[in-house]
Formats: sequence, C-alpha cells, structure tokens
Amino acid sequence: MSINAKHLATFILGAAAGVAAHKYLQTEEGEKLLEDLKTKANNLKAEAEGAIDKAPEYFEELKTKGAETLKGNFPDAEGFFKDLFEKFKGTKGSASSGTDVTTPTPDPIS
Repeated sequence: MSINAKHLATFILGAAAGVAAHKYLQTEEGEKLLEDLKTKANNLKAEAEGAIDKAPEYFEELKTKGAETLKGNFPDAEGFFKDLFEKFKGTKGSASSGTDVTTPTPDPIS
C-alpha cells in the first residue's frame, strides 16, 4: 500500500482535530460539557436498566390485554386459530377431499 498526499492530509487533519478537542476539554467550558455528558449518560443508563426490569411485566400485560381484545372483537378467532394450527400440524381429517395427494420424494444424488 502506498501512502499518498490525500491519506497524509487526512491523518494530519484528524490529529489536529484531536489536539483541538483535547485543548477545548481542558477549559472550564469543556469540563462543564463533560460533566453534562456524564450526567446524561448515567440517566440514560438508569432508564435503560429500569426498562429492562419492567419488560416482563409489560409483555405479560400486553399478552393478556391483547388476548382479551381479540376475544372481545373477534369471538370466533380462537376456534379459527385452533383449526389453522391443526391444519399446519397435519391432524385434519383425510376424508375431506376424497383424493390422496402425496408429494413425490426426490431421488438421492449418488
């Protein structure tokens, strides 16, 4: 890999920006900024930890209320989902169509 003038200029500009940021953070205004950032980060961390603690309760409530709302607005939904599950599970009656449809088994590759 060759280092050309573009790469060198990018490195020098990045280093200069780092030095300028360091100088700024050493001032009184920069220290205030750091303290504010630390306070906001700690508040965000506490809020996130609280949300993690409340998540199981929230999802249990969501499940309960969702089931109640579904049953209230669509009374036959439970039966529909049971029938649908049975169809996917393969326990539906075989006398419904009268024809036995089987899927062909592919030949193994030798």
